[in-house]
Amino acid sequence: MKRSDIQYQDCIKILEEELLPAMGCTEPIAVAYCAAVARETLGEAPDRVVVEASGNIIKNVKSVIVPNTGHLRGIPAAAAAGIVAGDAGKQLEVIAEVSEAQQADIRTFMETVPIQVEIASSPLIFDINVIVYAGESYAKVRIANYHTNIVLIEKDGEVLQSSEIKDDSESDLTDRSFLSVELIYDFANTVELEDVKKVLDVQIDYNMAISEEGLKNDYGANIGSVLLKANKDVMEHGGESALRLKARAMAAAGSDARMNGCELPVIINSGSGNQGITASVPVIVYARAMGVSQEKLYRALVLSNLLGIHQKTPIGRLSAYCGAINAGAAAGCGIAYLKGADLDGIIHTLVNALAIASGVVCDGAKASCAGKIALAVDNGILGYEMHLEGQQFVGGDGIVKKGVENMIASVGRLGHDGMAETDREILRIMISD
Repeated sequence: MKRSDIQYQDCIKILEEELLPAMGCTEPIAVAYCAAVARETLGEAPDRVVVEASGNIIKNVKSVIVPNTGHLRGIPAAAAAGIVAGDAGKQLEVIAEVSEAQQADIRTFMETVPIQVEIASSPLIFDINVIVYAGESYAKVRIANYHTNIVLIEKDGEVLQSSEIKDDSESDLTDRSFLSVELIYDFANTVELEDVKKVLDVQIDYNMAISEEGLKNDYGANIGSVLLKANKDVMEHGGESALRLKARAMAAAGSDARMNGCELPVIINSGSGNQGITASVPVIVYARAMGVSQEKLYRALVLSNLLGIHQKTPIGRLSAYCGAINAGAAAGCGIAYLKGADLDGIIHTLVNALAIASGVVCDGAKASCAGKIALAVDNGILGYEMHLEGQQFVGGDGIVKKGVENMIASVGRLGHDGMAETDREILRIMISD
């Protein structure tokens, strides 16, 4: 693929649109960002706040710790953080810099200012409305479809910014419909590294840093540390088994930290920090252990990141389908690439991985995400090991379809359409006493 090709340029744009820095779980941060813009639009401290959010937003914010708040959880904490200490210009790093005094102010705000949370009546899967009031004055900001997509800013009846939203499509982002596994493989092999180096360097630095932090300190259920401690004998013997364990543990540790209040940023993928960690950290761990060139690592990360995006596109940003499974399958492909797999090997790795673990549910962002990531990475690597042994799942095995693009479409249909009622039932279970 040549740099002058339209699809080449679109691949670069997609990576730049998706591999963004975020502080904390992206759904509460989107709430904080929306609230920060609303506060900025109002022009003064509010005396009342209303947050209307779609069920998937409520699900993903309910149990996760909002960073830089002193371990507060939930939508009221996210909204209060954005209002009190948010820098709206930093988007998903809106509360990256919060002083101890501001943390105290966030708690005070929550204790003294009513923050009402309601389920949005909108049919959109991703929808956040924050309305802030000061006496008779108000400001309303709406984010829809993805985490930074502001579609409405309104103050005292005057519409300051508005975009038409008809459905869950992301029309203002680069079209992803041209992506295919074959095209992504070609792009990964031919991309000029200077076109991707900057974004990938930040991904490597950020995501490895939070993974190392997750192993050093106490976060959530400490899945990463548990894996290493429970398998000391494997690590002591070294070899391929130890490397596989380390890749799983470090990816899980990144999620341990991120889900439980760590104040380090990550580079996200498909709107998710957990998916960003899963698609990148195992590939980096393998590349460093194998001693491959930096060029090889960059190309493997391009492959893994774009495969993660390609799989997630038909499913959508939020679903009852755990996106870590897609990212783990993509990481398995990245590792296969490091080990010399050709296009056929990448295809079989992906299909095998998706056939094994598709259907793991997303019940919101919280500590157990780290366990699902460990499973997803192991699953992705198993997909490649099956290929090396000449084993594969074939069309007609359950949801497996002949042809990798048909398989991706099959899983997309499962995640987007088939699990819609599952998504609603998960939310009902989560909010019931």
